Amino acid sequence: MNTPANNFHSGKAPQYLKFALREVTEAAARAANEWIGRGEARQINEAAVSAMRNAFSAIPIKGQIVIGDGSDAADQRAAFTNGEIVGDSNAKLEFDIAVDPVEGTSFLMRGMTNAMAVIALAPKGTIMNTGPAFYMEKFVGPPAVRGKIDPESPLEDKLAIIARETGKSISDLIIFVVEKPRHRRLIENIQRCGARVALYPAGDIAGAIMASRVDSGIDALMGTGGTPEGIISACAIRALGGEFLTRFDPQLPSEHIAVREAELSTDRWMTLDNLVSSRNVYFAATGITTGLLFDGIVRSPDYERMESLLISGETGEYSILTSYHRLSEIEPCL
Repeated sequence: MNTPANNFHSGKAPQYLKFALREVTEAAARAANEWIGRGEARQINEAAVSAMRNAFSAIPIKGQIVIGDGSDAADQRAAFTNGEIVGDSNAKLEFDIAVDPVEGTSFLMRGMTNAMAVIALAPKGTIMNTGPAFYMEKFVGPPAVRGKIDPESPLEDKLAIIARETGKSISDLIIFVVEKPRHRRLIENIQRCGARVALYPAGDIAGAIMASRVDSGIDALMGTGGTPEGIISACAIRALGGEFLTRFDPQLPSEHIAVREAELSTDRWMTLDNLVSSRNVYFAATGITTGLLFDGIVRSPDYERMESLLISGETGEYSILTSYHRLSEIEPCL
């Protein structure tokens, strides 16, 4: 019988794991999709987290949440809490896990773009624990610029290097920026330098992945976004060979205090090696609402159509897979 456990114990874990993770993100995406327009953010997250936990129970790995979406044990019903163990606590294969059952919850409630269920795995002890830092400033670019960007350099120098290394003119560059008030000056400066800006209300992870691919139409991502999304993105970018530079950038007084007390530097720029120290990463994401990377969930009378992005760090390969699930075989999520 071809079961998940048989695949792992027969030595096929690396090949099988990314496909097993797709089942986890599909379960979360399906559960969240049921709540679009029906309830509050907590209900969406509870449904997605519960479905994701159940799907994990079928995978014979011991995973520890390093980057989750909850901060304390009291909130575990609605979140993955840092330090939580998922999967099989007795399994020999151990991984760090960075997860966001619903990336873009507030936008999903309104049916907006780029909502997805996403997860990244790396060998135990290789994903950075970011402590109380919730925001980080990010630069993401394609493989051509890796190691060639000085994060302290002026914006016009960064754009000139991107243009030179990608064989484009600055006027052809498209920079992904999340549409937030804090980015107003950044947007103005990008446009002043002659490049174009792609503004989206959400989608840190989608934008970062697109910026690290040569065929996406996005040449870089800049700006400040969530630390959990940054670490998840870093796993994918590590596998894709792109550039990722970041430093902690607290946005609230309470976060400034917490970051300072944890002795985390807000001046030091970090690289992919600081964030994810292993190449053996696995990444899976499933679209909930249609966005930049893939289509959201679409239902016909008989089938449910889902799209997922799978990335393996061992090979650098990535795939976008379309699944059709017969609705009669899917248990209701409500």
